[in-house]
Amino acid sequence: MALVRLLVVDDFRLWRDCIQEHLEGHPDLQIAGSASDGLEALEKVRELQPDLVLLDISLPKLSGIETARQIRKLSPNCKIVFLTGHSYPEMVRGALEAGGCGYVHKEDALTELFAGLEAALAGQQYLSSSVMGLGEVT
Repeated sequence: MALVRLLVVDDFRLWRDCIQEHLEGHPDLQIAGSASDGLEALEKVRELQPDLVLLDISLPKLSGIETARQIRKLSPNCKIVFLTGHSYPEMVRGALEAGGCGYVHKEDALTELFAGLEAALAGQQYLSSSVMGLGEVT
């Protein structure tokens, strides 16, 4: 696999730092940057041109779902994996409809984040075990 440039977007700094630390050891991933709100995420996507964005749903200034819609317009080939604490079916569906390739619940991040990233990069949809079946779009 070629080196994948990743942008981490979450408003909680400690969580962003933990995720970046967790991912730094992966030989095929490069943390290109991070953002703490939706508008900053869009600026970083323009500037850094990441291959993949890890995106929270609850963000200040612009929701994660709206941010995903904008990312799809700015960078259509960029993959988006939602990494969030929400498990409401309508949020899972909304995230996938907005262009998300994957949805990983934060409770599952330690054990399932790499699988979600790999699936997204392979063009497959991924739902972590905590939200499995919640995001099926009819």
